[in-house]
Amino acid sequence: MEKERNLDKLAGWLIKLGIFAVVAFLCWYFRSVLVYVIVAFVVSLIGQPIVKLLGRIRIKGHSLPGGLLAIITLLLLFAVLSLVVTQIVPVVSGIIRDASVMNSTSVPEIGIIDKFNVWLIGLIPSLGADFDIVSFILSQLKGVTNVSNVSSVLGSVASVTASVAIGLFSVVFISFFFIKDPDLFTNIIRAIVPDRIEDSVSQTVKDIEHLLSRYFVGLIIEVFGVILVDFLGLWLIARIGMNYALGIAFIAGLLNIIPYVGPLLGEIIGVVLCVVLKYGAGIGLGVDIWVFALIVLAIMLGAQLIDNFVYQPLIYSTSIKSTPLEIFIVLLMAGTIGGTVGLLVGIPTYTVIRVIAIRFFSDRKIVRRLIPDIDKEDVSPIV
Repeated sequence: MEKERNLDKLAGWLIKLGIFAVVAFLCWYFRSVLVYVIVAFVVSLIGQPIVKLLGRIRIKGHSLPGGLLAIITLLLLFAVLSLVVTQIVPVVSGIIRDASVMNSTSVPEIGIIDKFNVWLIGLIPSLGADFDIVSFILSQLKGVTNVSNVSSVLGSVASVTASVAIGLFSVVFISFFFIKDPDLFTNIIRAIVPDRIEDSVSQTVKDIEHLLSRYFVGLIIEVFGVILVDFLGLWLIARIGMNYALGIAFIAGLLNIIPYVGPLLGEIIGVVLCVVLKYGAGIGLGVDIWVFALIVLAIMLGAQLIDNFVYQPLIYSTSIKSTPLEIFIVLLMAGTIGGTVGLLVGIPTYTVIRVIAIRFFSDRKIVRRLIPDIDKEDVSPIV
Protein backbone atom coordinates (compact mmCIF):
# COMPACT_ATOMS: atom_id res chain seq x y z
CA MET A 1 0.00 0.00 0.00
CA GLU A 2 2.77 2.39 0.93
CA LYS A 3 4.54 1.59 -2.30
CA GLU A 4 1.39 2.38 -4.29
CA ARG A 5 1.00 5.74 -2.55
CA ASN A 6 4.61 6.62 -3.37
CA LEU A 7 4.02 5.64 -6.98
CA ASP A 8 0.90 7.81 -7.08
CA LYS A 9 2.85 10.77 -5.67
CA LEU A 10 5.62 10.21 -8.19
CA ALA A 11 3.10 10.01 -11.01
CA GLY A 12 1.47 13.21 -9.78
CA TRP A 13 4.80 15.05 -9.74
CA LEU A 14 5.65 13.76 -13.20
CA ILE A 15 2.30 14.97 -14.53
CA LYS A 16 2.85 18.40 -12.99
CA LEU A 17 6.38 18.52 -14.39
CA GLY A 18 5.06 17.58 -17.83
CA ILE A 19 2.39 20.28 -17.69
CA PHE A 20 4.99 22.85 -16.63
CA ALA A 21 7.28 21.79 -19.49
CA VAL A 22 4.43 22.11 -22.01
CA VAL A 23 3.49 25.56 -20.69
CA ALA A 24 7.14 26.69 -20.77
CA PHE A 25 7.51 25.44 -24.34
CA LEU A 26 4.32 27.21 -25.44
CA CYS A 27 5.48 30.46 -23.81
CA TRP A 28 8.81 30.18 -25.60
CA TYR A 29 7.27 29.23 -28.95
CA PHE A 30 4.70 32.05 -28.80
CA ARG A 31 7.08 34.46 -27.06
CA SER A 32 6.35 37.26 -29.54
CA VAL A 33 2.63 37.03 -28.78
CA LEU A 34 3.42 36.95 -25.06
CA VAL A 35 5.51 40.12 -25.44
CA TYR A 36 2.63 41.86 -27.25
CA VAL A 37 0.25 40.91 -24.44
CA ILE A 38 2.65 42.12 -21.72
CA VAL A 39 3.31 45.44 -23.50
CA ALA A 40 -0.42 45.92 -24.05
CA PHE A 41 -1.00 45.19 -20.37
CA VAL A 42 1.54 47.85 -19.41
CA VAL A 43 -0.14 50.34 -21.77
CA SER A 44 -3.49 49.59 -20.14
CA LEU A 45 -1.97 50.15 -16.69
CA ILE A 46 -0.62 53.54 -17.80
CA GLY A 47 -4.04 54.41 -19.21
CA GLN A 48 -5.95 53.48 -16.04
CA PRO A 49 -5.78 56.96 -14.44
CA ILE A 50 -7.02 58.50 -17.71
CA VAL A 51 -9.93 56.06 -17.85
CA LYS A 52 -10.86 56.80 -14.23
CA LEU A 53 -10.73 60.55 -14.92
CA LEU A 54 -12.85 60.26 -18.06
CA GLY A 55 -15.21 57.92 -16.25
CA ARG A 56 -16.30 60.83 -14.03
CA ILE A 57 -17.78 62.59 -17.04
CA ARG A 58 -21.56 62.32 -17.10
CA ILE A 59 -23.75 63.07 -20.12
CA LYS A 60 -27.43 63.20 -19.17
CA GLY A 61 -26.65 61.16 -16.10
CA HIS A 62 -24.81 58.44 -18.02
CA SER A 63 -21.08 57.76 -18.12
CA LEU A 64 -19.21 57.24 -21.36
CA PRO A 65 -19.22 53.69 -22.82
CA GLY A 66 -16.17 51.55 -22.12
CA GLY A 67 -15.25 51.32 -25.80
CA LEU A 68 -15.29 55.09 -26.20
CA LEU A 69 -13.21 55.52 -23.03
CA ALA A 70 -10.64 53.08 -24.43
CA ILE A 71 -10.46 54.88 -27.78
CA ILE A 72 -10.04 58.31 -26.17
CA THR A 73 -7.36 56.97 -23.80
CA LEU A 74 -5.36 55.37 -26.60
CA LEU A 75 -5.65 58.54 -28.70
CA LEU A 76 -4.33 60.65 -25.82
CA LEU A 77 -1.40 58.28 -25.23
CA PHE A 78 -0.65 58.19 -28.95
CA ALA A 79 -0.81 62.00 -29.12
CA VAL A 80 1.77 62.35 -26.33
CA LEU A 81 4.05 59.80 -28.00
CA SER A 82 3.67 61.52 -31.37
CA LEU A 83 4.48 64.88 -29.79
CA VAL A 84 7.71 63.50 -28.36
CA VAL A 85 8.72 61.83 -31.63
CA THR A 86 7.87 64.73 -33.93
CA GLN A 87 8.95 67.64 -31.74
CA ILE A 88 11.71 66.55 -29.38
CA VAL A 89 13.55 63.85 -31.36
CA PRO A 90 14.40 66.28 -34.22
CA VAL A 91 15.71 68.75 -31.63
CA VAL A 92 17.94 66.04 -30.13
CA SER A 93 19.15 65.02 -33.59
CA GLY A 94 19.92 68.66 -34.40
CA ILE A 95 21.97 69.02 -31.22
CA ILE A 96 24.01 65.92 -32.03
CA ARG A 97 24.53 67.11 -35.62
CA ASP A 98 25.53 70.64 -34.60
CA ALA A 99 27.85 69.38 -31.88
CA SER A 100 29.48 66.95 -34.33
CA VAL A 101 30.12 69.75 -36.84
CA MET A 102 31.43 72.09 -34.15
CA ASN A 103 33.73 69.41 -32.76
CA SER A 104 35.15 68.47 -36.16
CA THR A 105 35.78 72.05 -37.27
CA SER A 106 37.29 73.31 -34.03
CA VAL A 107 40.96 74.29 -34.00
CA PRO A 108 41.87 75.20 -30.41
CA GLU A 109 42.12 72.49 -27.79
CA ILE A 110 39.77 72.03 -24.85
CA GLY A 111 42.06 71.55 -21.90
CA ILE A 112 39.70 69.57 -19.70
CA ILE A 113 38.69 67.23 -22.53
CA ASP A 114 42.29 66.71 -23.69
CA LYS A 115 43.44 65.80 -20.21
CA PHE A 116 40.57 63.37 -19.85
CA ASN A 117 41.48 61.79 -23.20
CA VAL A 118 45.10 61.39 -22.12
CA TRP A 119 43.98 59.79 -18.86
CA LEU A 120 41.67 57.35 -20.67
CA ILE A 121 44.34 56.38 -23.21
CA GLY A 122 46.81 55.75 -20.39
CA LEU A 123 44.22 53.67 -18.55
CA ILE A 124 43.10 51.73 -21.63
CA PRO A 125 45.93 51.71 -24.23
CA SER A 126 43.82 49.69 -26.67
CA LEU A 127 41.76 52.83 -27.35
CA GLY A 128 44.57 54.20 -29.49
CA ALA A 129 46.56 57.44 -29.40
CA ASP A 130 43.94 59.34 -31.45
CA PHE A 131 40.98 58.43 -29.23
CA ASP A 132 38.67 61.36 -28.44
CA ILE A 133 35.87 60.93 -25.90
CA VAL A 134 33.83 63.76 -27.44
CA SER A 135 33.95 62.28 -30.93
CA PHE A 136 33.15 58.84 -29.55
CA ILE A 137 30.04 59.97 -27.64
CA LEU A 138 28.82 62.12 -30.51
CA SER A 139 29.28 59.33 -33.03
CA GLN A 140 27.33 56.90 -30.85
CA LEU A 141 24.51 59.37 -30.27
CA LYS A 142 24.47 60.39 -33.91
CA GLY A 143 24.17 56.77 -34.98
CA VAL A 144 21.26 56.20 -32.60
CA THR A 145 19.39 59.38 -33.48
CA ASN A 146 20.11 59.45 -37.20
CA VAL A 147 16.65 58.98 -38.67
CA SER A 148 17.99 58.38 -42.20
CA ASN A 149 20.08 55.42 -41.01
CA VAL A 150 17.11 53.89 -39.23
CA SER A 151 14.88 54.48 -42.25
CA SER A 152 17.38 52.88 -44.65
CA VAL A 153 17.67 49.81 -42.43
CA LEU A 154 13.91 49.43 -42.16
CA GLY A 155 13.48 50.05 -45.86
CA SER A 156 16.02 47.39 -46.81
CA VAL A 157 14.54 44.74 -44.56
CA ALA A 158 10.88 44.20 -45.39
CA SER A 159 10.44 41.58 -42.72
CA VAL A 160 11.51 44.01 -40.00
CA THR A 161 9.03 46.60 -41.25
CA ALA A 162 6.27 44.02 -41.29
CA SER A 163 7.16 42.85 -37.79
CA VAL A 164 7.12 46.40 -36.44
CA ALA A 165 3.77 47.10 -38.07
CA ILE A 166 2.26 43.85 -36.81
CA GLY A 167 3.68 44.42 -33.34
CA LEU A 168 2.36 47.98 -33.14
CA PHE A 169 -1.08 46.99 -34.40
CA SER A 170 -1.19 44.00 -32.04
CA VAL A 171 -0.26 46.09 -29.00
CA VAL A 172 -2.83 48.78 -29.82
CA PHE A 173 -5.55 46.21 -30.55
CA ILE A 174 -4.93 44.19 -27.36
CA SER A 175 -4.58 47.38 -25.31
CA PHE A 176 -8.01 48.51 -26.48
CA PHE A 177 -9.69 45.45 -25.01
CA PHE A 178 -7.63 45.57 -21.81
CA ILE A 179 -8.66 49.20 -21.28
CA LYS A 180 -12.26 48.60 -22.36
CA ASP A 181 -12.64 45.69 -19.92
CA PRO A 182 -10.45 46.21 -16.82
CA ASP A 183 -11.21 42.66 -15.64
CA LEU A 184 -10.14 40.98 -18.89
CA PHE A 185 -6.56 40.21 -17.83
CA THR A 186 -7.80 38.98 -14.45
CA ASN A 187 -10.31 36.68 -16.13
CA ILE A 188 -7.57 35.24 -18.36
CA ILE A 189 -5.48 34.37 -15.31
CA ARG A 190 -8.50 32.96 -13.47
CA ALA A 191 -9.24 30.66 -16.39
CA ILE A 192 -5.90 28.85 -16.05
CA VAL A 193 -5.64 28.43 -12.26
CA PRO A 194 -7.33 25.81 -10.05
CA ASP A 195 -10.82 26.61 -8.76
CA ARG A 196 -9.77 26.51 -5.11
CA ILE A 197 -7.45 29.53 -5.47
CA GLU A 198 -9.37 31.35 -8.20
CA ASP A 199 -10.73 34.11 -5.94
CA SER A 200 -7.38 34.62 -4.23
CA VAL A 201 -5.57 34.83 -7.57
CA SER A 202 -8.18 37.29 -8.84
CA GLN A 203 -7.59 39.64 -5.91
CA THR A 204 -3.82 39.20 -6.27
CA VAL A 205 -3.93 40.24 -9.93
CA LYS A 206 -5.99 43.30 -9.02
CA ASP A 207 -3.46 44.26 -6.33
CA ILE A 208 -0.62 43.84 -8.83
CA GLU A 209 -2.44 45.95 -11.43
CA HIS A 210 -3.05 48.68 -8.85
CA LEU A 211 0.58 48.86 -7.72
CA LEU A 212 2.10 48.57 -11.19
CA SER A 213 -0.25 51.23 -12.56
CA ARG A 214 0.93 53.66 -9.90
CA TYR A 215 4.55 52.68 -10.57
CA PHE A 216 4.47 53.19 -14.35
CA VAL A 217 2.55 56.46 -14.09
CA GLY A 218 4.97 57.62 -11.41
CA LEU A 219 7.91 56.64 -13.60
CA ILE A 220 6.59 58.77 -16.45
CA ILE A 221 6.10 61.69 -14.05
CA GLU A 222 9.67 61.17 -12.81
CA VAL A 223 11.07 61.31 -16.35
CA PHE A 224 9.21 64.51 -17.19
CA GLY A 225 10.16 65.96 -13.79
CA VAL A 226 13.87 65.40 -14.46
CA ILE A 227 13.48 66.84 -17.97
CA LEU A 228 11.77 69.95 -16.56
CA VAL A 229 14.42 70.63 -13.89
CA ASP A 230 17.32 70.05 -16.30
CA PHE A 231 15.66 72.18 -18.99
CA LEU A 232 15.04 75.14 -16.68
CA GLY A 233 18.56 74.96 -15.24
CA LEU A 234 20.33 74.69 -18.60
CA TRP A 235 18.13 77.36 -20.18
CA LEU A 236 17.94 79.94 -17.38
CA ILE A 237 21.27 79.37 -15.59
CA ALA A 238 23.67 77.93 -18.16
CA ARG A 239 22.04 80.02 -20.94
CA ILE A 240 22.61 77.49 -23.73
CA GLY A 241 19.37 78.30 -25.58
CA MET A 242 15.88 76.84 -25.41
CA ASN A 243 16.26 74.16 -28.10
CA TYR A 244 19.64 72.95 -26.87
CA ALA A 245 18.43 72.91 -23.26
CA LEU A 246 15.30 70.95 -24.19
CA GLY A 247 17.22 68.37 -26.23
CA ILE A 248 19.91 67.73 -23.62
CA ALA A 249 17.30 67.62 -20.85
CA PHE A 250 15.31 65.07 -22.86
CA ILE A 251 18.39 62.85 -23.27
CA ALA A 252 19.09 63.00 -19.52
CA GLY A 253 15.44 62.36 -18.59
CA LEU A 254 15.12 59.40 -20.94
CA LEU A 255 18.35 57.80 -19.68
CA ASN A 256 17.10 58.32 -16.13
CA ILE A 257 14.74 55.37 -16.68
CA ILE A 258 17.77 53.06 -16.33
CA PRO A 259 18.44 52.95 -12.56
CA TYR A 260 21.84 54.12 -11.30
CA VAL A 261 23.68 53.79 -14.62
CA GLY A 262 21.30 55.99 -16.65
CA PRO A 263 21.57 59.17 -14.54
CA LEU A 264 25.38 59.02 -14.54
CA LEU A 265 25.49 58.50 -18.29
CA GLY A 266 23.02 61.35 -18.79
CA GLU A 267 25.18 63.72 -16.75
CA ILE A 268 28.34 62.81 -18.68
CA ILE A 269 26.63 63.24 -22.05
CA GLY A 270 24.99 66.50 -20.92
CA VAL A 271 28.25 68.06 -19.74
CA VAL A 272 30.15 66.97 -22.87
CA LEU A 273 27.47 68.31 -25.22
CA CYS A 274 27.21 71.63 -23.38
CA VAL A 275 31.00 72.09 -23.36
CA VAL A 276 31.25 71.27 -27.08
CA LEU A 277 28.35 73.59 -27.96
CA LYS A 278 29.84 76.44 -25.93
CA TYR A 279 33.26 75.87 -27.44
CA GLY A 280 31.99 75.64 -31.03
CA ALA A 281 29.18 78.21 -31.02
CA GLY A 282 30.07 80.42 -28.08
CA ILE A 283 26.71 79.81 -26.39
CA GLY A 284 26.19 79.84 -22.66
CA LEU A 285 27.53 81.92 -19.83
CA GLY A 286 30.58 84.02 -20.54
CA VAL A 287 32.82 82.18 -18.13
CA ASP A 288 35.88 79.95 -18.37
CA ILE A 289 35.27 76.53 -19.92
CA TRP A 290 36.14 74.82 -16.62
CA VAL A 291 33.66 76.96 -14.71
CA PHE A 292 31.00 76.41 -17.35
CA ALA A 293 31.47 72.63 -17.18
CA LEU A 294 31.16 72.73 -13.40
CA ILE A 295 27.99 74.85 -13.63
CA VAL A 296 26.39 72.39 -16.05
CA LEU A 297 27.44 69.47 -13.86
CA ALA A 298 25.99 71.19 -10.80
CA ILE A 299 22.68 71.77 -12.60
CA MET A 300 22.37 68.13 -13.64
CA LEU A 301 23.48 66.89 -10.23
CA GLY A 302 20.86 69.16 -8.66
CA ALA A 303 18.19 67.63 -10.87
CA GLN A 304 19.39 64.17 -9.85
CA LEU A 305 19.25 65.10 -6.15
CA ILE A 306 15.67 66.29 -6.58
CA ASP A 307 14.91 63.00 -8.30
CA ASN A 308 16.56 60.97 -5.52
CA PHE A 309 14.98 62.78 -2.59
CA VAL A 310 11.60 63.82 -4.03
CA TYR A 311 10.53 61.79 -7.07
CA GLN A 312 11.91 58.34 -6.24
CA PRO A 313 10.67 58.19 -2.62
CA LEU A 314 7.25 59.20 -3.88
CA ILE A 315 7.27 56.48 -6.53
CA TYR A 316 8.93 53.59 -4.72
CA SER A 317 7.62 54.17 -1.19
CA THR A 318 4.03 55.12 -1.98
CA SER A 319 3.44 53.17 -5.18
CA ILE A 320 5.13 49.78 -4.75
CA LYS A 321 5.61 49.97 -0.96
CA SER A 322 9.31 49.11 -1.01
CA THR A 323 12.24 50.51 0.95
CA PRO A 324 15.34 51.97 -0.75
CA LEU A 325 17.44 49.02 0.51
CA GLU A 326 15.02 46.54 -1.08
CA ILE A 327 15.13 48.40 -4.38
CA PHE A 328 18.93 48.63 -4.34
CA ILE A 329 19.40 44.89 -3.72
CA VAL A 330 16.75 43.98 -6.30
CA LEU A 331 18.40 46.18 -8.93
CA LEU A 332 21.84 44.72 -8.20
CA MET A 333 20.47 41.21 -8.67
CA ALA A 334 18.44 42.17 -11.75
CA GLY A 335 21.42 43.92 -13.34
CA THR A 336 23.65 40.90 -12.69
CA ILE A 337 21.13 38.55 -14.27
CA GLY A 338 19.85 40.60 -17.19
CA GLY A 339 22.08 43.66 -17.61
CA THR A 340 20.27 46.79 -18.77
CA VAL A 341 17.08 44.88 -19.52
CA GLY A 342 17.21 43.41 -16.03
CA LEU A 343 17.48 46.89 -14.52
CA LEU A 344 14.41 48.01 -16.47
CA VAL A 345 12.18 45.06 -15.54
CA GLY A 346 13.61 44.39 -12.08
CA ILE A 347 11.28 46.58 -10.04
CA PRO A 348 8.00 45.55 -11.79
CA THR A 349 9.02 41.88 -11.48
CA TYR A 350 9.86 42.31 -7.81
CA THR A 351 6.52 44.02 -7.24
CA VAL A 352 4.69 41.00 -8.66
CA ILE A 353 6.74 38.57 -6.53
CA ARG A 354 6.22 40.72 -3.45
CA VAL A 355 2.44 40.82 -3.82
CA ILE A 356 2.28 37.05 -4.37
CA ALA A 357 4.47 36.47 -1.30
CA ILE A 358 2.27 38.68 0.89
CA ARG A 359 -0.96 37.10 -0.28
CA PHE A 360 -0.01 33.43 -0.29
CA PHE A 361 3.00 33.10 2.01
CA SER A 362 2.43 35.74 4.69
CA ASP A 363 2.49 33.04 7.37
CA ARG A 364 6.07 32.10 6.48
CA LYS A 365 8.80 33.46 8.72
CA ILE A 366 11.03 34.63 5.88
CA VAL A 367 8.24 36.75 4.38
CA ARG A 368 7.32 38.37 7.69
CA ARG A 369 10.97 39.10 8.48
CA LEU A 370 11.74 40.60 5.08
CA ILE A 371 8.45 42.56 4.95
CA PRO A 372 8.03 43.71 8.56
CA ASP A 373 5.16 46.10 7.78
CA ILE A 374 3.17 43.44 5.98
CA ASP A 375 -0.02 44.30 7.89
CA LYS A 376 0.23 47.92 6.73
CA GLU A 377 0.41 47.01 3.04
CA ASP A 378 -2.34 47.85 0.57
CA VAL A 379 -2.31 44.11 -0.15
CA SER A 380 -4.40 42.14 2.29
CA PRO A 381 -2.63 38.84 3.08
CA ILE A 382 -4.38 35.48 2.92
CA VAL A 383 -3.42 33.39 5.93
